[in-house]
Amino acid sequence: MSVAIEGLKPELVWKHFAAIARIPRCSKNEAAVAQYVLDAAKHLALVARQDKHGNVVVKKPATPGKENFRSLALQGHLDMVCEKNADKVHDFSKDPIELVRKDNTLMANGTTLGADNGIAVAANLAIMESSDIEHGPLELVFTVDEETGLTGAANLEPDFLESRTLLNLDSEDEGELYVGCAGGRNTTGFWRFDFEKAPPKSVAQTVWVKGLRGGHSGVEIDKGRGNSIKILNRVLIALSELSARVSSINGGNKSNAIPREAEALIFLPKNKIAQAQEIVGRHNEMIRAEIPSVEPDLVISLAERDSARKGRVLPKALQRRILRTLSAMPHGVTKMSADISWLVETSTNLAVVRTEKKQVVVTTSQRSSVASEFDEICESVKAVFELGKAKVESTDGYPGWKPNMNSSILKVARDTYQALFGKEPEVKAVHAGLECGIIAERFPGMDMVSFGPTLRGVHSPDEVIYIDTVEKFWKFLLGILKSMN
Repeated sequence: MSVAIEGLKPELVWKHFAAIARIPRCSKNEAAVAQYVLDAAKHLALVARQDKHGNVVVKKPATPGKENFRSLALQGHLDMVCEKNADKVHDFSKDPIELVRKDNTLMANGTTLGADNGIAVAANLAIMESSDIEHGPLELVFTVDEETGLTGAANLEPDFLESRTLLNLDSEDEGELYVGCAGGRNTTGFWRFDFEKAPPKSVAQTVWVKGLRGGHSGVEIDKGRGNSIKILNRVLIALSELSARVSSINGGNKSNAIPREAEALIFLPKNKIAQAQEIVGRHNEMIRAEIPSVEPDLVISLAERDSARKGRVLPKALQRRILRTLSAMPHGVTKMSADISWLVETSTNLAVVRTEKKQVVVTTSQRSSVASEFDEICESVKAVFELGKAKVESTDGYPGWKPNMNSSILKVARDTYQALFGKEPEVKAVHAGLECGIIAERFPGMDMVSFGPTLRGVHSPDEVIYIDTVEKFWKFLLGILKSMN
């Protein structure tokens, strides 16, 4: 058992959380953690099923006296976003997550923690193992590949679940009940090219942008956090005035994360290095001054590169098109809800740029809870790419989840929370993709609510879970199970 969880309550939840932290489970690599669930079910003599996509459901019979209660599904996803700091040595395909406890928080050492959505997996496993919880018939549902397109939920077969009431355990603020979410889609631009030789008498340099907070591109998109790709691009446009030639530009890792770090390999005339340092220094001061309270640790630097890949650069005209496209590309909130003052209605995230052998690839992610606005922001991003002469591809995306304020399970959840904690929970919608939208589409009539303990910094190495909220989350969950009829 990890020292970081010693003495924490509820013991069973933390035991399983620490166990799955040792199992690699990046999106599309959930086989081992799914097997952990199947092995646990077998050990407990519970009926389990895994579909051809990797999703797992475990059925637990009702406790005595509750056999005629309606069947309830408890759902979370097996995969996690795998992000690490640039200086952290960690192989997500084999290395365990190193848990670190600090006061009232649990975090990881230089990587994402995986509490999104490992806490749901751990809670379901704890319920499977517990023998002293009152509940009706349960279906414990573990989906795959939520973080890179919600494809596990999208491929659930109609006969996979009997329940028509579901608790999604994938929200991030204790005391809040979520009854709606945004739909989303990725739009990607590609530029094909052949490298040219770097100009004679030029020196290889690396431009870095580091120290940004990043975060979830839905939940944190309205926080004014810096985008490393946007910042790097501003510097590269300025350095282009000194005849800088770009060899590669890379930043961000996931479409659903605000990019925290970015770098470019460039070639500069030897006699322009001092001027380049001045430009980078000015941008460092200027951009830090733009977002001082939000990004106090931002650092932009320029350093000589000892070895460069044979002095190759992008064609000059292509370099200009790409940098101008990145400059024009929208990023952030494009519209707040007119009816709910705090709710982001529509946004877009400039997420990833990659330089490959024969192409530069830029990935963006759009979200909206309004279908017509969703189409509009996707078309706007596509138009920017096309004006930059990029080839454009879009994913199918995923649907939003329309709130139902007359929901039966919402009433049970509200009444239970009030009875347990003496106050009303907040009822909200979230500007992020929850599997509830897809589940509602796959299982018509499914009545749902989403909740969880408090997490911060998800999708980044700053991810933490607040320990005291886990016990409240667990008490609330068990309260709902007891109150169902």
